[in-house]
Amino acid sequence: MTAGYDTKALLFDVFGTVVDWRSGIIRELGAWGEERGIVAEWDKVADVWRGLYQPAMQRIRSGNRGFVRLDLLHEENLHEVCHQFGLGEPSGADRHRLVTAWHRLDPWPDSVAGLTRLKSKFIIAPCSNGNIALITNMAKRAELPWDVVLGAEVAQAYKPHPQAYLGSADAIDLKPEECMMVAAHQDDLEAAAELGMATAYVLRPNEFGPDVKIQPTRDGAWTQVAGSFVELADQLGC
Repeated sequence: MTAGYDTKALLFDVFGTVVDWRSGIIRELGAWGEERGIVAEWDKVADVWRGLYQPAMQRIRSGNRGFVRLDLLHEENLHEVCHQFGLGEPSGADRHRLVTAWHRLDPWPDSVAGLTRLKSKFIIAPCSNGNIALITNMAKRAELPWDVVLGAEVAQAYKPHPQAYLGSADAIDLKPEECMMVAAHQDDLEAAAELGMATAYVLRPNEFGPDVKIQPTRDGAWTQVAGSFVELADQLGC
C-alpha cells in the first residue's frame, strides 16, 4: 500500500526508530564509569534505566502527576538505577552528563539519508516523548533534518495518550488523517491509527540488543511496512 493522497506530514517516533538509544547509553555510561573507576554491566544498567521510562510517564498519563519534561524523568530514574546497581549518587556535572546522554544518541545508518529523501515530499517531524531541547540537541549532533520539533512537550502529553498525536498534528495545522505516524513500535502505531493517522512500521530488529526478538508485524495492520527509512522513501515515491 502507499500513503493516501491526503498525507502531508510524517511524524516519527525517535528513540529506537530514528536513533539507536541502547548502544549510545551503554557507551556513555561505560565512558563515565571508566573515568570514575566504576565497574558495572553497563548494558544491564542501560536496559533498567530505559525500563523505568514507561512507568514514570504513566503517572503523568494517568493524571497522578502534572506534565514534566523527559529530562526530569530521566534524572529521577537515574537516581533509582544508580541505587539499584550501587553506582553511588552522581551529582552536579556528573548527573548532568548522564542525563544528557540521551541528547547524544547516534542515528541508525539509514536515518539521515532516508529522512532527507522523505523531507523532499512531506513535512517531517519527531513525534517523540523527548523534550524540545533533547530532540533539538540530538538533531544538531546527528544531522537529523527535521522541519519542526513536535511531540510530548508541544502537546503536553506523553504517547500513547491521544493528545500527544492530536496536539502534534494541530501544531502544524493538520488533521490526523493528513499525517502518517512512523515508528518501530506497534503500540505507538496502534494509538495513532485509532485517531485516523496512516501508519508506517519500520523494523529495527536490534533496538533492544541481539538477544531480544521483535514482535512480528500483523499482516495488513499498517499502511506501510519497511526495513529502513530509505525503503520507506522508495515506497512513498521520494
